[in-house]
Amino acid sequence: MKTEFNASMMCADFGHLCDEVKALEEADIDSFHIDIMDGRYVPNFAMSLNDLDCIAKSTEKPLDVHLMIEHPRNVIQMFLRKLRKGDTVYIHPEAEYHPSATIQDIIDAGMVPGIALNPGTSVETVIEMLRIVDKVLVMSVNPGNAGQMFLPYVDIKVKKLLKIKDEMNIKLYWDGACSCDKIKTYGPIGFDGFILGSTILFGKHRSYKEIMDGVRRELDAIG
Repeated sequence: MKTEFNASMMCADFGHLCDEVKALEEADIDSFHIDIMDGRYVPNFAMSLNDLDCIAKSTEKPLDVHLMIEHPRNVIQMFLRKLRKGDTVYIHPEAEYHPSATIQDIIDAGMVPGIALNPGTSVETVIEMLRIVDKVLVMSVNPGNAGQMFLPYVDIKVKKLLKIKDEMNIKLYWDGACSCDKIKTYGPIGFDGFILGSTILFGKHRSYKEIMDGVRRELDAIG
């Protein structure tokens, strides 16, 4: 099973965004993860609709849009219009009164539906939604900022999700404090992909290709 690697574009150089996309493509990144923050659901602002549009026009690779915004259904169509069929959209269930309705909008638009689970969100509170989404983004840090420390209690939730993954027919993705050790630990036991940010990919004064070649070699070495 191929492990997917998705670049967290909020960590990229915004002054040279198109060049960053090209360099990441040369590193054979699988998709571009775009964090949208509204300053209300999370205490920060990150990428914008214009940033999303710029990346969408710069690559044919899939986009992975993570909406960290209040009541995403109010604005979901603006984002869906910028995407191609088959791109992924994650929402946070706590951010919406009726998250299943927003998920249905994503499905109706031909996108891949996903939910993002904060460290404090239990599996039990989203169990029914797991039946209607394709992907689950497991946050190992509180959402809103790059460069945070891993919260070890998330591991309990990870084990629960791995147990029901096949039953629910979902893919699991790791987001936050994603080091090579995390990839080597959780990739072989069932995680389908990892969001790579400042912990391993960005700001390392090495080419993205060199970094990604090294990550893949380490993962291949453990089978």
